[in-house]
Amino acid sequence: MAELTARLALFLAALLCAGHAPAQGASEVQVKAAYLYQFGGFIEWPPQAFSGPDGAFTIGLIGADAMAAELEQIVATRQVQGRQVIVRRLRAGEPLKGLQVLFVGGLEAERLPEIMSAARAAPLLVVTETADALSQGSTINFVAVDNRVRFDVALPAAERSRLRISSRLLGVARRVVQG
Repeated sequence: MAELTARLALFLAALLCAGHAPAQGASEVQVKAAYLYQFGGFIEWPPQAFSGPDGAFTIGLIGADAMAAELEQIVATRQVQGRQVIVRRLRAGEPLKGLQVLFVGGLEAERLPEIMSAARAAPLLVVTETADALSQGSTINFVAVDNRVRFDVALPAAERSRLRISSRLLGVARRVVQG
């Protein structure tokens, strides 16, 4: 089993034991929230992506309040790359400054071009759950395959954002778009 898949399985098992997930297994929202947190360990951001050496690791979410609530529980006592994790719920038109990860929920699919335009120049990992999101500039897009959450990765979007994605993460992606 690949490292990310194994880490995610252990992480979800820990959540189940701690009472953060239903006994029958993790929901789609819980799995996606866990992935958002785990992605941070497999991506390298340029130094200017943070406010300073001790700056927080900030995950913003648009159109995904249930996932934001789940993510807030997950990151409450955890760090990403030695940094405190902050979850920000964003509304339409709010600036994306200070984020390292931006999740755009499916309810915001119509606004995705506008959001992507605002995110283009930033060293920002944009994660989506919309069918054609990679072609619109998203870096990672969640997809459902056989009732399981999987993800696709677009390397050109990562390069534009000056992000380096670990080969371990790419190895567990369902599909990697090269160019």
